[in-house]
Amino acid sequence: MNTPDNWRKSSYSGGGDGNACVEISDRRTHMAIRDSKAPSYGTLSVPTEAFTPFIEALKREFSAK
Repeated sequence: MNTPDNWRKSSYSGGGDGNACVEISDRRTHMAIRDSKAPSYGTLSVPTEAFTPFIEALKREFSAK
């Protein structure tokens, strides 16, 4: 089991100069998401089974702009 402090850079995070760096932590029943440049600002939690659909929805939203 991963601990709440087991953060890793998301594969969905942008490359290059690091302007879109997102970290995730797999926490048994949900995925926690945070901005690696401001980790103390808080996290967003998504149920594990909803994580991929959540990311796909974000991709659709931002690719349409």
